[in-house]
Amino acid sequence: MDASILQETKSRSDGDYRGISLRHNGTETREEDSEIPEYVAELIEAEIGCDLKALKKVSGLLERMSKEKKQLEEQVLTASSSVPLKMEAALCRAGEVQRAVGVLLDRERGVSNTVSQHLQGAQPWMDQLSLRLSQMEETEHYLSYLKWIARIEELSDTIQQHMMTSNVWEAASGLVAMAELDIRLQDSSCGHLLSFIRDTVRFWHKILKDKLTSDFEEVLKQLHWPFISPPQTSLAPPANGAELHNQLESLFAQLLKLQTSDDLITEQRQLPERCGLPPSPPLALPIQIMLLPLHKRFRYHFTGSRQTNVLSKPEWYLTQVLMWIGNHSDFLEEKVQPILLRASSAIDARLQFSSGLLTLALEKLSCDASRLLYDDALFCHLVDEVLLFEKELRGTHAYPSSLPGALHILTEETIFQKWLTVERKFALEKMDSMLSSEAAWSSQYKDISDVDEMKAPDCAETFMTLLLVITDRYQDLPSPRCRLSFLALQKELVDDFRIRLTQVMKEESRTPLGPRYCAILNAVNYIAAVLADWADSVFFLQLQQAELELGAESPSWPLSPTQAGRLASLEGSVFDEMITLLERLRHDMMGRLVEFILREARERAKPYCRERWLSLPSQSDQAAMSLSSSACPMMLCLRDHMLQLQQMLCFPLFKSCWQALAERLDLFIYQDVILSNHFNEGGAAQLQFDMTRNLFPLFGHHCKRPENYFKHVKEGCIVLNLNVGSALLLRDVLRQGGSETNSPLDPNQPSPVATLNELGIFRLAPSDVEILLSLRTHWPGQ
Repeated sequence: MDASILQETKSRSDGDYRGISLRHNGTETREEDSEIPEYVAELIEAEIGCDLKALKKVSGLLERMSKEKKQLEEQVLTASSSVPLKMEAALCRAGEVQRAVGVLLDRERGVSNTVSQHLQGAQPWMDQLSLRLSQMEETEHYLSYLKWIARIEELSDTIQQHMMTSNVWEAASGLVAMAELDIRLQDSSCGHLLSFIRDTVRFWHKILKDKLTSDFEEVLKQLHWPFISPPQTSLAPPANGAELHNQLESLFAQLLKLQTSDDLITEQRQLPERCGLPPSPPLALPIQIMLLPLHKRFRYHFTGSRQTNVLSKPEWYLTQVLMWIGNHSDFLEEKVQPILLRASSAIDARLQFSSGLLTLALEKLSCDASRLLYDDALFCHLVDEVLLFEKELRGTHAYPSSLPGALHILTEETIFQKWLTVERKFALEKMDSMLSSEAAWSSQYKDISDVDEMKAPDCAETFMTLLLVITDRYQDLPSPRCRLSFLALQKELVDDFRIRLTQVMKEESRTPLGPRYCAILNAVNYIAAVLADWADSVFFLQLQQAELELGAESPSWPLSPTQAGRLASLEGSVFDEMITLLERLRHDMMGRLVEFILREARERAKPYCRERWLSLPSQSDQAAMSLSSSACPMMLCLRDHMLQLQQMLCFPLFKSCWQALAERLDLFIYQDVILSNHFNEGGAAQLQFDMTRNLFPLFGHHCKRPENYFKHVKEGCIVLNLNVGSALLLRDVLRQGGSETNSPLDPNQPSPVATLNELGIFRLAPSDVEILLSLRTHWPGQ
């Protein structure tokens, strides 16, 4: 190969390069001889190229290629000699491993056979040993069973010995140990053992409880327990008062030790599940005994056919319970609670005593409420009394809100739905009466200016008081869903009242300046303001959070994604929809009112619009300027109506009304008076006098700069009253600014807008000013 390359190179050195064409992309082909490999041609092209002087590199190239060829041959020889050796070594190692695996398999088979033979020989011994172990385990169970029985009998004998020696305290301690043993055996599957120990506990508990109860009741009787009437501090304490209190403490502590066994064998009285009350903690045994005489009195008076058991008088038994709680509070706090503290007990005597009496009232209330579902008047009276009872119980007697109370009875589904129905019924009846009363549309504070800022009519005040009373009635309900149901009722009532106001408004819309129309407008504004204020209170913010949580838990809860998003971001409130509807009604009524006044003002302003502004004498020809006679009806109309509005509307509404009227009046005068006429010098001066000295001051009583609400009229008067020279210059500037649209203005020449601003004209556009200048007739040469 090298000789052919050298030969080809020499032939090229003789000038025979016609058969080779070098390509621009680095490849070459031979037209006459195509046997030279392509990679050889590329190598020659890269090393020599077309330069004939570079042929001296051929010898070096040949030498380098020879060295590379030799190195490659040596590598091939080395690889061909070493590979067989490595393969032979690998095969030898594989054979050794195979032989070792065979040895291990032979040993495994031998060991496996030995183990199998040993297991077969030991199987009889294993069977015998399993039998012995099962017998031993069964014997241990019997022994353990007998030990438990012996322990129970031992404790029973100990209690019997202490009872025989009248050592009640130690007997109670033994009963406590037996009760604890009963608790430890609760998970046992030995039913007879559990029955035996429970019967034994019940036997001794009854004996000890009967003995201690009789002694405890005797001591309480000597202390004049229970206190049916308020305790009188003037009475002297009994002579053996100290001894009685010592006996009370001793017996109370001994009864307290029986609490563990009492909890085991006595089922706690709970109200029916339909009442929806959470289970309350069990009462301490001595507290239960102290409550027994009051339970008897309660059942005697408020059950059966007694004259005191009247459905229409729930306040009798509710008040009686509250009186008993109050009568015994001092004794429980001063005498009983220290005993509990010395016994290291966490029981609150006053709280447990109140809870025991409250259970009686709740049982009676649950029974009576279901019997009054078909008598609205008596049911409503029952709800009122329950709310008063709950308020005094939680407030005066400090009964914790975390414990169930009378309101839980009212939240039972059937009773609660009846409550909602009654509230809706009486609220609608109240709304009918308040709207039909003679004083419905007059303010009860109209003679007291400091109080009557909102000028709300009596019907609106009464309606918001009704909503406030409803809020007070349901705000302490334990269930968030019930509170939200009442909130929905309030929204429904607000919407119903808004519809009623709308109906009355439509009847009065022919006379918007009448007292009833304005009273409705004040009512709408007042209700919207109060609802917005309520929405920021803590109670309604909590309802907002509860509504979000219920919406997340229950897909059926009526809350749209948009409402949920607004409530979650605190951008909205629970009254947003109602406030929006009320504001819409207020805006509609305000528009009707302003339109009515403006329509009358336009009617009175017709002579003023047809005034001969073109021929009025100049200001210099008059001794003193006065209001145009044709403007007097319009001015008087505006003055009288604004005075009426100020007297009948609250300040925020009156402010919005006169501002809207001023803006509408500004456009009316600008379009119907200024743009519809031509003005000479005297006409322009008269117009400016009428506006600045008469119209603007009408609104000056309510703001410092009334001309800011009449920008079109004010700026129109400025343009019409410019002196001739200023008007000519202004017209030239406006014309130049309008004609040079394709070329920039002279930098030294002010722009039309800047020129107008210098004159105090900011609202009118340059084109409007050009129109106003064309309405002037006092130009040079005219």
